[in-house]
Amino acid sequence: MNSFYTAEEIVRLGFKSVGEKVLISKKASIYGASNISIGNNVRIDDFCILSGKISLGSHIHISAYCALYGAKGIILKDYTGLSPRTTIFSAMDDFSGNYLIGPLHPNECTKVTGGVVKIEQFVQVGCGCVIFPNLTISEGSVVGTMSLVNKSLDSWGIYVGVPAKKVKDRDKGLLQFINE
Repeated sequence: MNSFYTAEEIVRLGFKSVGEKVLISKKASIYGASNISIGNNVRIDDFCILSGKISLGSHIHISAYCALYGAKGIILKDYTGLSPRTTIFSAMDDFSGNYLIGPLHPNECTKVTGGVVKIEQFVQVGCGCVIFPNLTISEGSVVGTMSLVNKSLDSWGIYVGVPAKKVKDRDKGLLQFINE
């Protein structure tokens, strides 16, 4: 038994668009597939959650136990990767105590804010990271394990910590392998 959907099964899931050489684990949870577009050479591993407006480019690996909550939109560009247990939020509740929290309450009792999360080309996010709404992780950056990204990150940097801070520049040598 194959643990990934066949190409025909993927088409039947009803994605907005889907490219070639896409592997999606049968153990992944996909909500609102009609709002999700997937490029070529994409792999989504076991126990991932994809929900909302999500655009995945090509050459992307989403490791096990990742969660992408795309109520306000999530964009992953080409050659990006999410290591296990990374969570991306494009919307968040107000935890100030002035509003109720969660999707079970009427809209007038909650306050949800957010915006599109954009992860540009050649970005890798380490294991156990949390990414907040309404920000960009710019081209070529790496986010270290268990970091919290709560603001946009500049290109070609290595970021770690809570909150994530730049610790050094990242080499661009990987670009030699791209033939586009």
